[in-house]
Amino acid sequence: MRAVIMARMKETDTTYTLIGGADGLRALVDRFYDLMALEPEFAGIHAMHPRPNDGSRDKLFMFLSGWMGGPDLFVQAFGHPRLRARHLPFAIGTNERDQWLRAMAWAMQDLGIDEPLRLRLMESFFQTADWMRNTPG
Repeated sequence: MRAVIMARMKETDTTYTLIGGADGLRALVDRFYDLMALEPEFAGIHAMHPRPNDGSRDKLFMFLSGWMGGPDLFVQAFGHPRLRARHLPFAIGTNERDQWLRAMAWAMQDLGIDEPLRLRLMESFFQTADWMRNTPG
């Protein structure tokens, strides 16, 4: 059924709409953070987040909402995202980038997000995550 929807999507559809709006995005963010907490392979990036991580979950949800073409919640609450500046206090290398990307890919797969949309998102996520690297390796 979702494949049919993807095949019929209009160029005017936003990623936010295609992901399922606020509910779909919230499910994605929650699954992403749940995987970070549950899976040992994500221990490195999980350790960078405060406990409890409700604030981190909310901030990622708000950021991705605007980033995907939905309501610009993060900007409304906090101003310009300044992603790189906000992440500079954390040592982010290739390993951390790859953990983040793997957790997000896994979360999208668990939620049954169609492959064309997953691939499109992973391309964009990779570009952003790679730009966040601030340490060698």
